[in-house]
Amino acid sequence: MRRAAVAIAAGAMAVSLAACGSAKESGDKADTSSKKKGDAIKVGLLLPENQTARYEKLDKPLIEKKIKELTNNKGEVVYANAKQDASTQNQQVDTMVTNKVDVLIVDAVDAKAIAGSVKKAKDAGIPVVAYDRLAEGPIDGYTSFDNESVGKAQGEALLKALGSKAKDGKIVMMNGAVTDPNAAMFKKGAHSVLDGKVNVGKEYDTKEWKPENANANMEAALSALGKKNVIGVYSANDGMAGGIITALKGAGITVPVTGQDAELAGVQRIITGEQYMSVYKSVPQEASVVAEMAVALAKGEKLDSIAKDKVDSATEKGVPSVIVPVVSLTKDNINDTVIKDGIYTIDEICTAKYKKACDKIGLK
Repeated sequence: MRRAAVAIAAGAMAVSLAACGSAKESGDKADTSSKKKGDAIKVGLLLPENQTARYEKLDKPLIEKKIKELTNNKGEVVYANAKQDASTQNQQVDTMVTNKVDVLIVDAVDAKAIAGSVKKAKDAGIPVVAYDRLAEGPIDGYTSFDNESVGKAQGEALLKALGSKAKDGKIVMMNGAVTDPNAAMFKKGAHSVLDGKVNVGKEYDTKEWKPENANANMEAALSALGKKNVIGVYSANDGMAGGIITALKGAGITVPVTGQDAELAGVQRIITGEQYMSVYKSVPQEASVVAEMAVALAKGEKLDSIAKDKVDSATEKGVPSVIVPVVSLTKDNINDTVIKDGIYTIDEICTAKYKKACDKIGLK
């Protein structure tokens, strides 16, 4: 897969957040090292799972590439994937501390469960950047997307797809895992748009975000509600949308289904009309930002020039942050998003199986 070479200044793309009156100056949390280091730094990278295609295919290589660029090819990335196991990720933090990494990037499996390990790293003099999910504990920086806006975009798209028939039946809401703080924000954003405008027949918090769990939930919903009464599905991401659509096909029905992450399979389902939309999040930009944060912290520098916003976690106030905006992806703007940014080529999307559908929407 071609990787995007997106290098937009982090501060320019940050979305304004409410300021915390008790917050410290944005750079105060960055001074975790008593002496500055050169380019030969060691960065620990912990990603949460490999069920979602983006982590191994995009996040990891993009972060590694940017860190190499920022350190004149002298920086080393030590990588581990927790495969959706919080205890495994805590053990991985212990290993990173033992290996004396200079900074740690953590995309938490469980935002609460990681807090003790974050403190352990900080006690060892290792700054920690929370990536994609707002981990608890004494983190030094954070970058992610505007997660409530993700849910709002999904909800608005579903309403558009349903049109005047929005209350003619029931929708099913397939939210993400309760251990992921982002899932709660997606859910909140979606409800802020959908409440009062649709009838929610069934709603699930999907264990571990797994497509097979979403599939089982969808089959249960169809059985409980009756397939003729289901008119749409809110799915929090593309992986689950795949499992949901399999269940819908098994029942012989097609209804609008949302998604997120602009996974290749999701984009292809959008082209064929099986999935209505996804949410495109510029992983290249997010990865670039977290690499900049990590390198700065590893070298004992502050984040003032990178992070212009602040957010609060359940345990930490005024965390220097960069929040990246999102785009609602439909068949109408595939060219202007994932293709333009180099995430996929037309050849990757429009394989023989999808060529006729691509031709129909003018994707050539």
